[in-house]
Amino acid sequence: MSAATFSTPGGALNATVIVPGSKSVANRALVCALLAEGVSRISGLPNGDDTAVILDVLSQMKRLRQEGDCFVISGSREVKLPGIVDAQLAGTSSRFLTAVAALGEATCIVDGGESLRTRPMADLHDALSALGAELVPLGEVGYIPVSVTRGSIRGGRISIRGDVSSQFISALMLIGPMLDEGLVIDLSGEIVSRSYIEMTAKVMSSFGADARFVDSSIAIAPGGYQPADYVVEPDFSSAAFPLVAVALREGSVRVPHLALASMQGDSQIMNILQTMGCYVTTENDDVVVVRGTETLHGIDIDMSDCSDLVPAVAVAMLFANSVSRISGVGFIRRKESDRLGDLAAELHKVGASIDVQEDGLLVHPIQEIRSALLNTHHDHRLAMAFSLLALSVEGLEVQDPGVVSKSWPNYFNDMKAILGAPLASH
Repeated sequence: MSAATFSTPGGALNATVIVPGSKSVANRALVCALLAEGVSRISGLPNGDDTAVILDVLSQMKRLRQEGDCFVISGSREVKLPGIVDAQLAGTSSRFLTAVAALGEATCIVDGGESLRTRPMADLHDALSALGAELVPLGEVGYIPVSVTRGSIRGGRISIRGDVSSQFISALMLIGPMLDEGLVIDLSGEIVSRSYIEMTAKVMSSFGADARFVDSSIAIAPGGYQPADYVVEPDFSSAAFPLVAVALREGSVRVPHLALASMQGDSQIMNILQTMGCYVTTENDDVVVVRGTETLHGIDIDMSDCSDLVPAVAVAMLFANSVSRISGVGFIRRKESDRLGDLAAELHKVGASIDVQEDGLLVHPIQEIRSALLNTHHDHRLAMAFSLLALSVEGLEVQDPGVVSKSWPNYFNDMKAILGAPLASH
């Protein structure tokens, strides 16, 4: 397994970094376009692994062509996915396509890479079965690979826990307009990642669907989707990494066009950095974060609606002048990695003191940072967060840097203005 070693340029930051389109928005838009009756045009797509999986499925179905930077999708209410869908390591894609497979008369096997096979899918599988779809596990129950066919699925009312992955809920929402009876989803218990559910409803509405999320209930009318011309907004989850850089090194970072993004809960990164003591502003359509020699403040924050920010924010908190706490994110232990335990263990190697709690982290100011080899645990967001530490210590090594391909394949090249070029990969 390779590792990237960093020797970051000195001096204050003065960087402009262009980030990819939101993979969360893109994946939802692609599914809507696939199910719409007619031709949709989608631009601004990111080139990460998650989106590539859905594009590959569309290509196999002969539903996709490219015109410059625009992807043209010929959608249809008649769903016939390939006989085998290989989601590789793309969790979002595997869940969305499992739900789409439940609309097809032909059998579809949804599978993926080794680490994706260990991620739980039972809540989604159980919900689809309760609606009448036929799912047969081809390995351990509640995991992929799984065989999916339409069965007698018609829609109606379903209940699912609100504290499991919002991707399960979004997957069900996306097929709701295609069901004869529509779909009502009642969410039980605490609802995490509410912003992602709201995002799904907004993208669906752009393709003519009627999806309403009120309190703990989601009502989706039958009627299908209409084709649309759709532009994917820039990704706040990715933008967090260049913006957080000013927490480790004084100066300024600008992300062009990011202020145009309107539906992502991870836009909370602007409020987080401002509360910690950075100056955050928008200039035309750009977001700019500036910090002088001011010391950052520790904060106590519930991140249940912006949990993808946790690795980047935890790194920023190491450089505050008091203890910080992240809460409401116990569920991210089941992401690509254990994003609490693995994150804390790796940061401990550079001298951090982080207490892992049931629903989050207690982050103590770092006293003395040291160089180390950090394991990314097959997690793109850990790799990106760890790379930022190179702003504060010479010789930092990040193992398996290629995992950034999941969401931002060109991350290290696009971040050269901040991190410089990695010295070596070995």
